[in-house]
Amino acid sequence: MTRPPLDLPAACRRYVTVSVLFWLPLGLAISPLVLLFTERGMALVAITAFFAAHSLSAAVLELPTGGLSDVVGRRRVLAAAGLLNLAALTLVALGTTPWALALGMTLMGAGRALSSGPAEAWFVDTVQAHSGPGAELRTGLARGSSATSAALAAGTLLGGGLPWLFGLAPGLGTWLGESTSGLVLPLSLPLLLGAAVEVVFVLYVLTALPEPPRPPATLRGVIRDVPVTVIAGLRLAGRDALVRRVLLSAAAAGAALATLELLTPGRAAGLTGTSESGAVLFAGLACAGFVCSALGSHFAPFVARLAGSGERAVTTSLGISAGGLLLLAATVAATSPVALSLAAAGYVLVYFGLGSAGPSENDLLHRRVAGSGRATALSAQSLALQLTAALAGLAVGILPAGPLPWLLGGTALLAGALLWTRRRNEPVPPAGEKARPATTPEPAPLPEPATAPQAQHVPPSPVAAPAGQRREEGPSS
Repeated sequence: MTRPPLDLPAACRRYVTVSVLFWLPLGLAISPLVLLFTERGMALVAITAFFAAHSLSAAVLELPTGGLSDVVGRRRVLAAAGLLNLAALTLVALGTTPWALALGMTLMGAGRALSSGPAEAWFVDTVQAHSGPGAELRTGLARGSSATSAALAAGTLLGGGLPWLFGLAPGLGTWLGESTSGLVLPLSLPLLLGAAVEVVFVLYVLTALPEPPRPPATLRGVIRDVPVTVIAGLRLAGRDALVRRVLLSAAAAGAALATLELLTPGRAAGLTGTSESGAVLFAGLACAGFVCSALGSHFAPFVARLAGSGERAVTTSLGISAGGLLLLAATVAATSPVALSLAAAGYVLVYFGLGSAGPSENDLLHRRVAGSGRATALSAQSLALQLTAALAGLAVGILPAGPLPWLLGGTALLAGALLWTRRRNEPVPPAGEKARPATTPEPAPLPEPATAPQAQHVPPSPVAAPAGQRREEGPSS
């Protein structure tokens, strides 16, 4: 007998839990990863190649894995993502040869692609199955986004602090390396802890995320249906103005995040005087960025109510982020206390605005996309963010030092905000659904679950994200 769908608070709690369990291991890897590669004797060119392998595998598999989730189900694909990340973190933690480390980073990129969309698609499917297509989504999406950012922030701090704490005992690090023939170093410990969390993640996904029965999937059917689903999702983006705006907004966020991730470490080192102290400052800033993104996601429903609609909330949030980057551009050459205070405020505004925009963008997206293509649409959103981040990163490297590279990201965000000020068109209904009005009434907010963490956005880090959920989007290592 088929069980009834979970109610809204239960679905929200499980979505938040899945978000924390998936992103915490990747947060644990952010701080020690490059240092671990260096400790293994890898040159800078090899380390760059490892991250390129991660990015390439994530980008190539992004749309196919979204289509796979729509065809075979959310739970299976999420569990596969957890297993790939388990293998990746273990390989990277224990690997001593370039091929092992490259394979680990490739598997991590594949796991990132598999995870892009299924959890959020499961949440939306479950809520709409229980409460209908007009169910309130933004609050639950905000909590999941905030939980993601909080998990990344906690993981970043724990991943950076665990090797340091282990090294306080004299000779303990040397003993660890010698007793394991050099396989386990103090810098390996955060990744091994992340691998243990991945086991919990896989077990939780398989036991706590019920899905309606699906027709048995055959290999021939999957090979046939996945490309059809991907093409249908791309066609929807081509004919629906609102979906295009969501994708272009994700691209704008990718340009902004790439700008911050590439320029902030050098600016931090310039302020502190050395690369080492600059790295410490940047780690603190990265954690602060995740926290600000979490707060922005937490307040996304309030911003939407204050603005009057989801579209105006996106305009306001992206405008706030653009203002933050413009503040960073204006203070790039100044070191006075006032200028540094303005730069700090700009950094806060960028991540708060991006965190606030994500849930409203995805709420609009889910009301326009049918369940049969939901994960594909989220993968397209993630891919738009990643590709634009890569192109913006190349442009930032070419532009002369000074305010101009910062202005690139600020201009992209400003353009993304202006997209939402245009007059809205009538919606194009998803396949199999009737058209709904462009603006849906704001339903009553979701009741606070007793154990839910605060609120989401998905960061584009070489490890932690495309750059996004937003969505998935935030600072990186």
